[in-house]
Amino acid sequence: MRIISKAPLREFWERHPSAALPLQAWYKETIAAVWPTPNDVKAQYRNASIIANSRLVFNIKGNDFRLIVAVNYAAGIVYIRFVGTHTEYDKLDAATI
Repeated sequence: MRIISKAPLREFWERHPSAALPLQAWYKETIAAVWPTPNDVKAQYRNASIIANSRLVFNIKGNDFRLIVAVNYAAGIVYIRFVGTHTEYDKLDAATI
């Protein structure tokens, strides 16, 4: 998969160093992945949540942090929509961000 873009991840882990290794691992696994459907994501990440508008929510570092992405499955592109703390996530509508 191609990720657009890594900068939000990097900016987040610079502010929250404990998120660095989990986010870097997610990034490496995702660029190596092939996800033609949401079920392929679930096969790799059982705890990922599939929500409306081609959005996925990933629990990062034991659910301390949340990552929301939008996926264009046909093109193989993952768009970073949000990375933040669980508290910040609770204030969002993940399907529209």
